[in-house]
Amino acid sequence: MNKLQSVLSIVALCGLLLSACSSPPAADKPGSATTTTDSGSGQSGASDKPAQAGTVSETDRPDGQNSHSSGNGGPVEGAKGSDDEQGQGGGEQPGGKAEQTEEPSGQPAVETAADPESIAVLVNKQFSLPEDFEPTDLVYPEVRFTFTEKIEKRMLRKEAAAALESMFAAAEQDGIYLAGVSAYRSHSTQTALFNRYVKRDGEEKAKTYSAVPGHSEHETGLAIDVSASDGKCAAEDCFADTKEAKWLAKHVHEYGFIIRYPKGKDDITGYKYEPWHLRYVGDNIARDIQERDITLEEYYDAVPVNKPE
Repeated sequence: MNKLQSVLSIVALCGLLLSACSSPPAADKPGSATTTTDSGSGQSGASDKPAQAGTVSETDRPDGQNSHSSGNGGPVEGAKGSDDEQGQGGGEQPGGKAEQTEEPSGQPAVETAADPESIAVLVNKQFSLPEDFEPTDLVYPEVRFTFTEKIEKRMLRKEAAAALESMFAAAEQDGIYLAGVSAYRSHSTQTALFNRYVKRDGEEKAKTYSAVPGHSEHETGLAIDVSASDGKCAAEDCFADTKEAKWLAKHVHEYGFIIRYPKGKDDITGYKYEPWHLRYVGDNIARDIQERDITLEEYYDAVPVNKPE
């Protein structure tokens, strides 16, 4: 009997234990964010859903920058943006402020001519033409040249060409027969010419008689090198002693031209004496320069191109 009671007591105890193990879990306490229901929708609140690809995983700061990386692998805080980002939105371009070419000590800074179409434009070692400048009114003057082909270097701007025709005709009345040697040059032609001179004589020497591309008066379509009709001493120092050179020195201003690089002014113009190099500037300026015995730089009160040693 005692054994039977012991067995029954054990069975009853096991039944209580089984009942306790099969009881449902307690309900979530109020305030739990695990499975809160969206009001009226019956759907979960998505607070535990993973962030969608491409979205920012951290709230933007007041300064507009993210404190951590974006969900699509964007930059972390403190990292520099890409080149494209730095170049947009008004920020400085890579390298900060716009670069400026440093000139050698004592030399004026190079500037681009404000009005390259002007008949009186100043072009020299300080003032250049825009790289894409090309005169729109180039014509072939009806005068003698040292060559017969109708090529680029035979052209001048229309007003200068008309003045040249008048001057050549007047010279012939005085028994002086002139010929054109070289007039207009495109930027590409001047580049090739200057590079050839540099290869032959070196850059420093080349710059004393030939212009750096963009700085040549020939590119304006307003300048021309002339010689005697036989072509002797063309663009050479010996031309200064010819009767043709003496006639030009006395009369070019009457037709709107000047001897652009006069004798003894190379510290101002930047070029040695070239009695053959004529530049059209119009009647008024040409006469003023002739009467005052000055250069085009002095006429404009421009800074001398070369300062004396």
